[in-house]
This record gives sequence, C-alpha cells and structure tokens, in this order.
Amino acid sequence: MITRVSRRVAMRLGAAFAALLPARAIAETIRRRWPWAADRTDRPVRRDERPGYIFFSPAEAAFVEAAAARMIPSDATGPGATEAQVPRFIDRQLAGPFGEGDRFYLQPPFAKGQPTQGWQMGPPVTVYRASIAAIDRWSAATYGRPFAALDPATQDQALKALEEGKAELGGAADAKAFFALLLQNVIEGYFADPIYGGNRDMGAWAMIGFPGARYDLTPWVSRYGEVYALPPVGLAGRAEWKPRS
Repeated sequence: MITRVSRRVAMRLGAAFAALLPARAIAETIRRRWPWAADRTDRPVRRDERPGYIFFSPAEAAFVEAAAARMIPSDATGPGATEAQVPRFIDRQLAGPFGEGDRFYLQPPFAKGQPTQGWQMGPPVTVYRASIAAIDRWSAATYGRPFAALDPATQDQALKALEEGKAELGGAADAKAFFALLLQNVIEGYFADPIYGGNRDMGAWAMIGFPGARYDLTPWVSRYGEVYALPPVGLAGRAEWKPRS
C-alpha cells in the first residue's frame, strides 16, 4: 500500500531528522559536497574566494582551456567555454567527490567493454591526469607541439582524431573514451548553475532563454510565443540582489 505524504508532513519529518544530527555533522556533510570546499571552516567556500585552479597543473589547465575553447568557441551567438569558465568548473569537480569517483564502481580490472556497460575506467582524477599527459605526448610526436601550443585548425584535427579513437595514446588512456568524458564535462560546465564554478554570469542560460531557478514561473506558463524578457537567476540569486556591505 502506498501512503500519500503531504509536503507539510514531509518538511516536518525532514526537520525532525535534522534535529537528531549534530550541527557539525550537518555542516560537514554540506561542506563535503561543495567541489571547491577544501578548507576546515564550518561554512561553504564561495567560488570567488579561490582564484586559479585547485586540481589542474599548469600544463593540464592549458590543455583543458584549449580543448574546451575549440569544443564551444565564442561567437556572436553567445559566450564560449573559456568565457563561461568551463575549465574552472571541471577543475572544481575533479577536486571534489566526482574526481574521487564517488558513487562509481571502481573495482579493477577495468576491461574495455561496450558503451552500454557503463564506466570502465579508474577515478576521473586518474583518467584526466593520465589522458592529458598521453595526449600531449602524442600531439608532440604527431604535430611537433603539445596540444595547447597548436593553432586552432590543428587542434580541431587532433580533437577529431581523439573523438574517432584514431589517436594512439599507448596503454595510458583510451582516446575515444576520454574525448567523450571531456565533452560531457564541458557541456555540463557550460550549462550548470554558476554556483558550481562555470556558466559565468549565467551567459549560457541567457543565450538560450533559460530562466534558471526563479521561484515562480506560473504567470508565464500560458503566454505562448512570447519572449521571456527577465534575466536568469542562479541558485545563489543574482549579484545585484545581494546587499552591499
């Protein structure tokens, strides 16, 4: 038998459960889920408090910046991946639970299987680190320079070779699998809520007319064909809404 639980009852149950946990435990749980919260304070770290990269080395950052810029270039339609700070998003994700493979099945051996068999690699941090180094070695051997130092047209050729699995990276990485992972993470960073480090100023949302996390959109539900003129809103609100100190 399925029992219907009202929203009010559910909120009361949630509050009662939270009351059973120490405040410090709740803060620790919240802090562990922020990809960039590596400090030991009891408050989440704002993304603008940590300039630069947490996980990427300079060479790794150069590769991701260059690759992301070719995957989503800037043009008259909207901002590119670089302007949207997609590399920053990926860096923060790799520095957090995602990078560690949280909720992934990571028991070796990792056999090369079919796409339908899911993740067949180690933790994302290991995949990124090994793959980028292997790609730069392959790029230097093939084109004479690391990927980030290539001209845009040659970078496109290199990315196409990775996408098609034609880049010989040795046993360190699977070119096709890494390309698919990187492209997925670039798209995620481009359209994710800015609180996660990417989609700077909600530029990607504004480009496609996505309203974001506005509290109430019911006045617009039946207004078919109209342009939604209000700016998007992130989970943290908009900068102009915050009180000035």
